[in-house]
Amino acid sequence: MTTERAKAKSPRSLSGLIPFLRPYRGRIALAGFFLVMAAASTLVFPLALRSLIDGGLVSADTSPAGKGQQLLLLRNHFFELFGVAAALGLFSAGRFYMVSWLGERVTADLRNAVYGHVLKQSPQFFETTQTGEVLSRLTGDTTLVQTVVGSSLSMGLRNLVMGIGAIGMLVYTNPYLMLQIMGALVLIVAPTVIFGRRVRKLSRASQDRVADSSAIAAEVLNAIPVVQSYAAETREAERFNRSSTSAFNVAIRRSRARTVLVAFLIIATSAALLWGLYQGTQAVMRGDITAGHLGETVVYVIILASASAVLGETYGDLLRAAGATERLMELLDSKSPIHSPANPTPAPVIHAGSAIEFEAVNFNYPSRPSQSALANFSMHVAPGETVAIVGPSGAGKSTVFQLLLRFYDPQSGRIALDGVATRDMSLTDLRQRVGIVPQDAVIFSTSALENIRYGKPDATDDDVKAAAKAAFADEFIKLLPEGYDTFLGERGVRLSGGQRQRIAIARAMLKNSPLLLLDEATSALDAESERMVQAALESAMKGRTTLVVAHRLATVQQADRILVLDHGQLVEQGTHHELVARGGVYARLAALQFTS
Repeated sequence: MTTERAKAKSPRSLSGLIPFLRPYRGRIALAGFFLVMAAASTLVFPLALRSLIDGGLVSADTSPAGKGQQLLLLRNHFFELFGVAAALGLFSAGRFYMVSWLGERVTADLRNAVYGHVLKQSPQFFETTQTGEVLSRLTGDTTLVQTVVGSSLSMGLRNLVMGIGAIGMLVYTNPYLMLQIMGALVLIVAPTVIFGRRVRKLSRASQDRVADSSAIAAEVLNAIPVVQSYAAETREAERFNRSSTSAFNVAIRRSRARTVLVAFLIIATSAALLWGLYQGTQAVMRGDITAGHLGETVVYVIILASASAVLGETYGDLLRAAGATERLMELLDSKSPIHSPANPTPAPVIHAGSAIEFEAVNFNYPSRPSQSALANFSMHVAPGETVAIVGPSGAGKSTVFQLLLRFYDPQSGRIALDGVATRDMSLTDLRQRVGIVPQDAVIFSTSALENIRYGKPDATDDDVKAAAKAAFADEFIKLLPEGYDTFLGERGVRLSGGQRQRIAIARAMLKNSPLLLLDEATSALDAESERMVQAALESAMKGRTTLVVAHRLATVQQADRILVLDHGQLVEQGTHHELVARGGVYARLAALQFTS
C-alpha cells in the first residue's frame, strides 16, 4: 500500500476486529465465563492456603487427640486445595479451547473478507499496490491477529482479572498499605502508555518492511525466466537481502523498544509489590496479622507480580497486532471506483450478438492523468458484426476493451451494451455477456479440464472437450501425460505459448457469450496453428458480435469493418480494401507489414 493511501485512511486498530467478533457473541461469552472462573479459581487458592496454615498447621493443642484432629483438618484442607486445582484445570482447558476456536475462526473470516474485497478492486488499485504486499497482509498480518485473538488477548484478560482480583483482596486485607502501592502503580502506567505508542509505530513499520520483501520475492519469482536469462540471480538476491536487512533492522528496533517496556513494567511493578511484602512481614512481627494472613498476602503479591509481567508481554503483542490490523483495515477500507449500481438496469436477453455504442468517450488512465488514452472516441457496432481495431502501439486499442469490460469508467461520454449504459448494469451481468481471449493467456495451477471449464463452471466434461476440439486444443491435450486431467503447472509452464493460447480460446468459446473480444488472440501461434485457430474463431464468431484488436493486419482483413486509432483518436474506418485505397494511416501500416 502506498504511503499516500496509508495517510488517507483513519486506522481503526484492534477495534476493526469488532465486526468479525460480533457473530460469535455466544462463544465469546462462554470463553469469558471460563476465563473469569479460571481467574477466580486462582484467586481462591491463597484463601485455601491461609486456611491451611492457620487452621491446619498452627495449633496450640499438642496432645495426641489434638494432633489427630489437626491431621484430619490438614487432610481436609489438602482436599480443598485439590478441588481448587481441579477447577482451575477444567476452566483453563475450556478457556483455551474456546479462544483457540475464536482465533482460528476470526482469522479465517478476516482473511476471506480481505481476499474477497481485493478481488473486487479495479485495476486502478493494483497500479499502486503490489501483489506481494497483499499476500503479506493475507498471511503475516492475519497470523499476528490470530496469535492475539486466539492466545495473547485471552491471557491478557485472564491476568488482568487476576491482577484486579489480587489488588482487591490486598486492599481488603491491607487497605492502608495497598493505597501506597496503588499510587506507585499509577506512576508506572503513565510512562508505559507513552512508550507503548513508540512500540506500536515500530511494529507497523516492521510489518511494512516485511511486506516490501514479500513484494520483491513475488515479482522476481513470477519473472524467473527473464531474471535467469539476464544472469541477474545474484543481483536480485542482493536486492532481496537489502530489503530483508531493512526489515531486520526495524524489527530489532521494535524488539529493543519492547524489551525496555517489558523490563520497566516488571522491575517497577515488582519494586512496588516487594515494598508491600516488606511491610507485611513487619506487620507479622508486630503481631498485627497471622502467619496465614502473611502467606495469603505473599501469594496475592506473586499473582499480581506475575500478572503484571504477563500483561507487559501481552501489551507488546497487542501493539504488534494493532499495526497488523491497521494494515488489514486499510485494505478493507479501500473503495473501488468501479462497482455495481444500487439498482442496476436489467439488460435485454440476447440470443445473437450484442450491440455496442461508444459516444464521445474521453478517458485518461488514473496513473497518467495528463495523457489522453481516448479522445472524443465514438463507435457503433451492430449485433453480429465483426469489427477490428488497429493502430500503432499506445493508440488506445486495448483501452477500448478495458472500458467495455468496465475495468475503468471514462471521464466523459457514454458506453452502452445492448442499449443499456454499462454504468447502469451490474458488473456480473455486464461481464457475463463478454468472452475474452487476451494477448497473454492466463493458465491456472490446475488441470487442463478445469482451466477450460473456468469459462463456464457448470459445463459438463463433454462440453469442455467439445470447446477444446473447436479451438484445436484437443489433440495436444490428449498427448499430455494424464490427458485432460494433467496438471499444467503454475501459469501453464508445462505448455508452449501457442498451447496456452488455444486453451484460453477454448475457455472463451465454452462461455458462449454474445460478445467476443479477441486481443491479439493468435499472436503466440505458429503459422499452422494460427490457420487452425483462425478457422475455429471464424466459426465461433458466427451469430455473435466480435471485436478484434490486432497488430498483424493479416488477421483482420476479413473483418466487416476496421477502425484505425492513432493517439487515442479514431482517424479512419472502413474495409481493408477501402482503407488501403485511401492511403492514410492504415495504408502505411499495411505497406510496412505486407512489403517484403
